[in-house]
Amino acid sequence: VAAQNCRKRKLNAIINLEEDVCNLQMQKESLKKEHSQCSRSISQMKQKLNHLYHDIFSRLRDDQGRPINPCQYVIHCSSEGTVLLIPKHLVKSEQKQDDKKEQKEK
Repeated sequence: VAAQNCRKRKLNAIINLEEDVCNLQMQKESLKKEHSQCSRSISQMKQKLNHLYHDIFSRLRDDQGRPINPCQYVIHCSSEGTVLLIPKHLVKSEQKQDDKKEQKEK
């Protein structure tokens, strides 16, 4: 009787583990689908942002009325809602300084 009960507990444990595996596989598939949807959404947002960026630069002009070169400037949006046009060489030097500060803090 003890051996029979032991076998029964083992079978129940195996059944529970098989159910757990099945549930985890379903969860994995669900997460894969969610990841795929998020990746598509991110890709679409990047594409829209890129189109917006090019649209903005196509409308911008310097003091002499010439188009502004998007290779030389970046658009910076602050948390207050202001939009600034910053030369890329200034942004790169600021990023280097920020990187150095972060490395010192570590």
